[in-house]
Amino acid sequence: FFSFKGFDNNIYYLLTPEGKYYNFSGCGNTLNCNHPMVYQMILNCLRYWVTTYRVNGFRFDLASILGRNEDGSPMNKPPLLQSLAFDPILGDVKLIAEAWDAGGLYQVGTFPAWNRWAEWNGRYRDDLRRYLKGDEGMAQAAALRMVGSRDIYEVHNRKNASVNFITCHDGFTLYDLYSYNEKHNEKNGWNNTDGAGDNNSWNCGIEGETDDVEVNALRRRLIRNAFAILMCSRGIPMFLAGDEFCNTQFGNNNAYCQDNLTSWLDWSRLEKNKDIFQFFQYMIQFRKKHRLLRTNISDGACNFPDVSFHGIEPWQNQFADHERYVGVMFAGHERDTGPEIIYIASNSYWEELEVKLPVLPVSMCWEQVVDTWEKSQCKKKMEKNSFTIRPRSVMVFVGR
Repeated sequence: FFSFKGFDNNIYYLLTPEGKYYNFSGCGNTLNCNHPMVYQMILNCLRYWVTTYRVNGFRFDLASILGRNEDGSPMNKPPLLQSLAFDPILGDVKLIAEAWDAGGLYQVGTFPAWNRWAEWNGRYRDDLRRYLKGDEGMAQAAALRMVGSRDIYEVHNRKNASVNFITCHDGFTLYDLYSYNEKHNEKNGWNNTDGAGDNNSWNCGIEGETDDVEVNALRRRLIRNAFAILMCSRGIPMFLAGDEFCNTQFGNNNAYCQDNLTSWLDWSRLEKNKDIFQFFQYMIQFRKKHRLLRTNISDGACNFPDVSFHGIEPWQNQFADHERYVGVMFAGHERDTGPEIIYIASNSYWEELEVKLPVLPVSMCWEQVVDTWEKSQCKKKMEKNSFTIRPRSVMVFVGR
């Protein structure tokens, strides 16, 4: 056990002019990360873990703390972050930032990265959650998140900067996201005051567990929707362990203090929710098979740009606030397999819609490969250039 306060309280911690601890961590104090002695200690620790234990990457919780000055203000070029970015031993390891802290500093898209750091894209989580549950005015933001958040991350200099996620260890599981409107943290002992209140969740009409067949079917479809969009978005996808079989924390969105069934993975749910598990497998395989979903491979193909947006009519760059349908199309040309087009259709509206697909060259045709309205997936050649998308569902088409 080491007491940094005992070594030198003034050096190791950020202190107010009155000598109190700045609390940007939410844990009562904050390390003075950019003091030469402290950032050297941090560098030495990371190097040791890489060289001795072969750790190949680090994710930094509340990483914006690492960029604060001794007075608590954010620095333009924090010495620690710059050293981490250019360190010869850490040069090949992954550096991932949770680009905010408990003091209100929010740096998604502006984190001092030197083109080395990836970031948890909190805006991806927030915007997609709101869009997928049908909030008004979210179609434009959803489209931008799906194509790599190019309004946040500069396309050429911040490649692979966006870690896309809808759920993580903090907050609701994916199952709970569509089962609870409110957090239920009473058992944590803080009268339900702990944990975030802005979850952008939707219980589909009934709070918590239910035997209602229609509500349960809707919840499972929304889970499929969320994962389909995640797997079809540019960026690095991340999902919470257990989401693949509908793990639940019973509405607790801050279960760190629960060493029991609330926070454990309940593997018995795997058999019960095998259809969801198989859908996750299917979408992961689909993403791995199609490099076009992961990156720009040729700046477009067949006179289509690399990325384009579409409404129920093709070629729509802007979405009005009332719209709840988003079509995103990727186009590219692989040297070995030729041109490929992928069109992702997402309908967060509560009614079905008639949609027209972009017209392909005469030598190509559309094939439906995903429809979240259905429990199991099967491929189907399209006989016409339009389709019906059911309420609150996602479909994916491949043009070859």
